Order: sequence, then structure tokens, then C-alpha cells
Amino acid sequence: MTRTTGKDATTVRFGAAGAAVTVATLATNALAYVVPVLGARRLSAADLGALATVLALAAIAAVPGFGLQIAVAAHRARRGGGGEASLALRTATCTAAATLAAAPVLSVVLRLPVTLSLLLAATTFATVLSGRWLGELQGDQRFLRLAAAMTVLAAGRYGGLVVGLLAGRGPVVCLLLGTLTGLLAIPVLARLAAPSLGVTPPSAPAGVTGSGRLGGRQVTTACVATLAMLTISYADLLLARQLLPAADSGAYAVGAVLTKGALWAPQVVTLLVLPRLARHDRRARVVALGLILACGAVLVAAAAIGGETAFQLAGGADYRHLAGLAPLFAATGALYAVVFMLVNDRVATVARWPALPLWVASAVLAVAATLIAPRTVTGVLSYALATAAGTALVMGWLVFRRGPLTRKGMGDHQE
Repeated sequence: MTRTTGKDATTVRFGAAGAAVTVATLATNALAYVVPVLGARRLSAADLGALATVLALAAIAAVPGFGLQIAVAAHRARRGGGGEASLALRTATCTAAATLAAAPVLSVVLRLPVTLSLLLAATTFATVLSGRWLGELQGDQRFLRLAAAMTVLAAGRYGGLVVGLLAGRGPVVCLLLGTLTGLLAIPVLARLAAPSLGVTPPSAPAGVTGSGRLGGRQVTTACVATLAMLTISYADLLLARQLLPAADSGAYAVGAVLTKGALWAPQVVTLLVLPRLARHDRRARVVALGLILACGAVLVAAAAIGGETAFQLAGGADYRHLAGLAPLFAATGALYAVVFMLVNDRVATVARWPALPLWVASAVLAVAATLIAPRTVTGVLSYALATAAGTALVMGWLVFRRGPLTRKGMGDHQE
């Protein structure tokens, strides 16, 4: 009879957790995709434009929620938690208040109904506040519950919108329903994050001193890092829109689908490993980086072999002539996946200015593309790829130049 070791059991648990989080991520993306598809079929062009604009603003306003989740997860893994509740409420309230204050300007500049702008503030509050419980589950390494919470949050953010669109309602009613389902998701998330019977809440690792309470500075740092990651990953697409003719800009947008696919495909690895990075687990860092690089290599190879098919699926037969660029688009996304993992490492280990290289790289890309790069798809893409490679090398040097870290992973709390 074969005996299962503790290491094997841990591997199985992480495998199950990874599968569950992957399924939850796919469900979230599917629901997010359903909304514009239904909107295109159920709304007039004017109403669709208004709803799409509000959803884009909601995505931007949700950045503090992602930052809150990262900060809470890293803090709980590193110190055992403390101060999350009050700080999460302040973060959500401040973000919603800023959105509310901007409502009159948004209504005028973007030609949106005032009601939509006001509802945007309410849905922003729910989304940002949810980052607290996702962060607690992630930091405690309760990944199966985290997967359930991600699914609940997705249902809350998009469920009401889907119901409203299926019922043939306009943007205001749809967003109202989406706001209500988002608020209803909050108590469910709180229940999921509550300690289970018999499960001891996490405590600070040995040798950790200090108050153990999460502060606004950590959340701000994580928010800035999240914004930097979004900025650099979309910079080339925005530059292509600005610099290239309309047809080439559209072609670049199709290729960018491959970039985003290679970027987001391995993000589940970053999500799972962040608590261990916060506890300076060197082995976990190396394994995670290896998995992300392997995933990127597979996707680049697939793009090189099936470039025509990839472009046809992404944009149609009209873009098959760009098949030769498919591996370059995929390589750009794969390199940014490495960058994202390394940035999260620096945030989790409380490095100073963790996202500074990303802001510098974004500025360099913008200047170089504007002044030097040829006004072609290949020209902009080449500079984007070079920027991704350079940023990955700089981030790798910053992360691995530190002194020896512990090799043994800290305890697991998966449920």
C-alpha cells in the first residue's frame, strides 16, 4: 500500500485550490462577457454606449478594492491580521464618496444620466468593500472558500445586470439591479470569511513584532501597484490607438487579445502564492515563477504554431494575415505575467516603491513609441515587447537581489 506523505497531501490541496480558483475566475470572466453581449442585443446604441461607459468607470473605481485585497492578504499572512474591518470601510467609503463627488462632472463630460452616475457610487462601495473578505480568505490560504467568494462577488456584480438585460430594461434599471445584488453579496462574503468551527484564526509568525494592524499606507501602496500594472499592460493598446491609422489600430486591438490571454492565464499562480511570498518563502517564489514562465512558453509556442487560428478566433478571417505576429503578442503578455507576480512579491514583502519600475517603463514606452517607433503594428508591438522584457529583468533583479529567505513554507489553512 502506498503511503501519502504530508508533502503529497499539500500538493493535492493546492492542486484542488488552484482548480477551484481557476473555475471561479473563468466564471467571473464569463459573466463579465455576457453583459456586453446581451447589451448589444437588448439595448439601443445610445443606451449600450451609456451602460458600457458606466461599466468601464466601475472597473476603474474598483482598483482600490483590488489593492485592499492584496494588502489584507499580505498583512494577514505576515502578521496574522488586525485592523481590516475599519480600514476596509474607510477605503470603500472614500472611494464611493470620490465617485459621488465626480458624478456631476461625469454626467456632463460623458453625457450620462445623473442617476447612472449616482448608482455608480453605490456599486463602487460594494465592490471595494468586498476586497476585505477576499483578502482575508487569500491571506489565510482558505482557497476553496476564496473560490466560492469570487463566484459570489461575480454574481453580485453582474447578476443583476444580466437579469435586467434579459427583462428588456434600460441602463438605469439594469445598474440598479446590479447595485442591489452587489450589496446583497456582502453578508454572504462576510459569512464565507468567518472562521469555521474548530479553525484557529491565523497568528503572526514567530519573530514578527509590532502592532499587527493594517494601515492606510499598505492599502495605498497596493492600490498604486495595481494601477501601475493595469497602466503598463494597456499602454501599448492606447498608444496604438493614438499613433496608428484606424485600420492598423483595430488590427493591434485584435492582437492585444492574445496579449491579455497570455497575461491573465497564469494569474491564479500569483493569487495562490502571495501569502507565502508575504512570509518570505523563497521556494514558493521560485516554483511560482517557474510555473508562470512555463505557461508563457506554452502559450507562445501555441501562438507560433496556430497563429492564423488564433487571429481568426480573436477577430475573424480579415486578420489572419497577422499570424506571424501572434507569438510576439503572446510573448508580451507572458512577460507581463512575470512582472505582475514580481510586483506582488514586492508589495507582499513591504518593499519601498514596489511599482516604481512599472511607472518608469510606461513613461519610457510612451516617449519611445511616440518619437522613434515606426507607425506600424510591428513597430509599436516591438517596443511593447522590449518594454515588457526590460521591466521583467529589472523586477527580477530587484526581487532576487535580497538576502536569503526562508525555504520552508508556513502553515496551510485551506478549507
